[in-house]
Parts: sequence; structure tokens; C-alpha cells
Amino acid sequence: MAKRDVPLRWDRKMQQRLARGEAAALGELYDRFASLVHGLAHRVLDDERAADRVTRDVFAHVWEHPDSYDPRQGPLRTWVATLTHHLAVQRLRHTGTAALARGGPGTAEELESRVRHASVAARADYIVQSMPAPLRAALELAYFQRRDYRQTAADLGVTEDEARRRLRLGLQLLATARDAASPRAPGAPPGFGGAA
Repeated sequence: MAKRDVPLRWDRKMQQRLARGEAAALGELYDRFASLVHGLAHRVLDDERAADRVTRDVFAHVWEHPDSYDPRQGPLRTWVATLTHHLAVQRLRHTGTAALARGGPGTAEELESRVRHASVAARADYIVQSMPAPLRAALELAYFQRRDYRQTAADLGVTEDEARRRLRLGLQLLATARDAASPRAPGAPPGFGGAA
């Protein structure tokens, strides 16, 4: 059995358990993904109470619609993150639009800019959390601790070429955060990257 199939098998079993209405399955799912969901929602909304509400909404949706997850489309973790992103962006737009309608400061263009910025930031956070540990460690050393690739290589105990490769791959992954936040084509399904 391939190592990649193990998480997908768990994802399929979890979906089946949720579809049967097993409350314990929802508890397990919550324990596994609640910090991810809340963190992404908070990154988009920058509001603790709103992030709490989105977290409740995400898990309520999963409980009520477990069949909307298709394991063939990717991991359950990504589906939950996509759902979180969609609901958080929807909430940000709704509250921003309501504030504008009440005569609050700003314009519709500024609101959309804020939504795009929040989407990119949330996507980047998710990418960093999900990337392989060696890439994440190289990026953390280079960018948070201001190490150059030679110092990064020494700190990680790898060759300079390997350190450069890890940094390049990590940056390429992070670049997809910005690409994915660009507007979708009409009719395209909402995804974690798009501005939903």
C-alpha cells in the first residue's frame, strides 16, 4: 500500500462515519482540524468572535453535508480549509458591505482589496502549515531568522545546494498563494485560493 493512500483512506472512512451520523466522528474531525479552521478564519476576518462563528459554521456544514466532500478531489484537510476560506471570505464581504451601506468609511474597491489581501494571507498560512517540514524549516531560518542560504545549510546540516533547493521550492509554493487569489473565471467553482 502506498504511503499517500493512508490519509485518503482515513478521509474516506471519516466521510462514511459522518454520513452515518456518528457524533464521535465529528468530535474526532473537530479535534484534528479545529485549530486549522479557526486560524484560517481568524486570518481572513481578524476578529476572534467572527472566527469562532465561522468555525461553528464549518463543522455544522460538514456534519449536515458530509457527502459534499469527494475524496477523489483531494484530502479532507484541503476540503475543510477550502470551506473555511469560502465562509470566512463570504462573512468578510457581508460585514464590509453592510458597513458601507450604513455609510461606514471606505469604498467597494477598498473592500475587495481587503478581501484579496486576506485571501492571500490565509492561503500563504495554509501553504506554510502544509508544506513538508524540511522546506518549512529552511524558510523559517532564511526569513524569520534572517539566515542566508549558507547559514541555513549549516543550521540544517545539509549542502548549500540542498538549502537553495529547499528555499526555492518553498518560495515557489508560497507564490501560488498570490496566484490562487486572483479572480476566478466565470463559472469556475470556488476554491481555497480564489477570492470566493
